[in-house]
Amino acid sequence: MSEKQFEAAADTLCDELKNVVMSIPESKRASIQEIRLRSGKPLTMTDGTSTLFVDNAGRILYSISKNAFIVTQKHLYDTFRRLCGYSVYSCQNEIKNGFITIKGGHRAGLCGTAVIENGKITAVSDISSINLRISRQIFGVSEEIIKKIYPLNGGVLIAGAPSSGKTTILRDLAYRLSLGMDCRMMRTAVIDERGEIAGTYSGNAYNDLGLCDILNGYPKGEGIMQAIRAMSPQVIICDELGGEDDCVYAEQGFNAGAYIIATIHASSYEELMKRKQAQRLIDTGAFKNIVILESCDRPCKISEFITI
Repeated sequence: MSEKQFEAAADTLCDELKNVVMSIPESKRASIQEIRLRSGKPLTMTDGTSTLFVDNAGRILYSISKNAFIVTQKHLYDTFRRLCGYSVYSCQNEIKNGFITIKGGHRAGLCGTAVIENGKITAVSDISSINLRISRQIFGVSEEIIKKIYPLNGGVLIAGAPSSGKTTILRDLAYRLSLGMDCRMMRTAVIDERGEIAGTYSGNAYNDLGLCDILNGYPKGEGIMQAIRAMSPQVIICDELGGEDDCVYAEQGFNAGAYIIATIHASSYEELMKRKQAQRLIDTGAFKNIVILESCDRPCKISEFITI
């Protein structure tokens, strides 16, 4: 991850928080994956292997200390408004789902008080913590996968724990497949429900997905069917399957002649096969290849490759 991506993410914080995190050593910025804010608690950052704290001058602390910089409710309020572009109403649809996607493909996860109407969450108020996940694009991380799966004989299910690099690999697969790198060029559609894969902001994709057609903000099912109707894709890429209806969507795409490449949460093959939803996905016949990623300590590294 380049230092510029860290700077772009830091720019979404309120001024005081931004000044603190931008004071950390430049050599450390490129490794930071998350910046986490909790009301009344120390500001923390993670680099994939450890949790880091900072003092007011931006010096790195490796354990909780009385010198650690403390996040206040005002910091959270000012940062939240900045993340929303000072228009909270315009972001309500994302907020009720617990996150805000921002310029560059970075994503801010939100915790607070749920506002319930008719049994459904319609908003989140009194924000108590924010987790700013820094988006990164690493070219070449899917090269090994393409060499194993090409020519395609079925879809690909990429399983991994949180922060193991699933979305980063999806980005690179979209880039390489659409441009014909280590394969022939393939018509590739990306169903980017949460805006994380392409990093679309105000109509512009800030991550380079080559020649992909990007359906931004579409629910997976509607996006898959819209892509099939309008774009005749050979490959459909989407993030985080696991919902009750996802088996139906994957099967529809498969029956329409498209290869489905998607991610799912599971830290091992054994854990994956214990999940009924994963078994249902595999039973659709849409997936012939399973990629298991290693832990967040080694993001984007393949632990197992299984052909069904």
